[in-house]
Amino acid sequence: MTQCVLLNADYSFLNMVNWKRAFSLMAKGKVEVVRDTQKTIRNSSGKEFKVPAVMRLIKLIRTIYRSRVAFTKRNVLVRDRFQCAYCGTRKEKLSIDHIIPKSRGGQTTFENCVAACKACNLKKGGRTPSEAKMYLNLKAFQPTISEFLRIKFENLGFYDVLKELGVY
Repeated sequence: MTQCVLLNADYSFLNMVNWKRAFSLMAKGKVEVVRDTQKTIRNSSGKEFKVPAVMRLIKLIRTIYRSRVAFTKRNVLVRDRFQCAYCGTRKEKLSIDHIIPKSRGGQTTFENCVAACKACNLKKGGRTPSEAKMYLNLKAFQPTISEFLRIKFENLGFYDVLKELGVY
């Protein structure tokens, strides 16, 4: 599934949309394409269209910015760049590990949770990392919206395109 970056009229980030929604917005005349990808889509009559990578709304939408990034498993994985915080592996399915276990009063927050592979999570168990003789390769932190979007764009491969356009 191809994702497209949707920018506001002032080139500020709004959202990521899939290619079907992107073509719908293009057909309605609500966006202009800033950058295309190399992928093409062919309609029923055989005409080919390039899939957009970055689009900009024609009319400015006023947005109320959130004060922080919401805590979800997906957002923790994005922050940790989809790698285990203990061993650094990316090949296995990752879970969320509490640095200070919940059984010892640890909170479910960005500062206390990291991505961990199943093997490391089982090895650590209900202990702290120092008790389990395991050490974190990264720092758990609450990302700002700007930091989070930059990391997300780096993971998707859009960061260089947006930097070239002057958005970041």
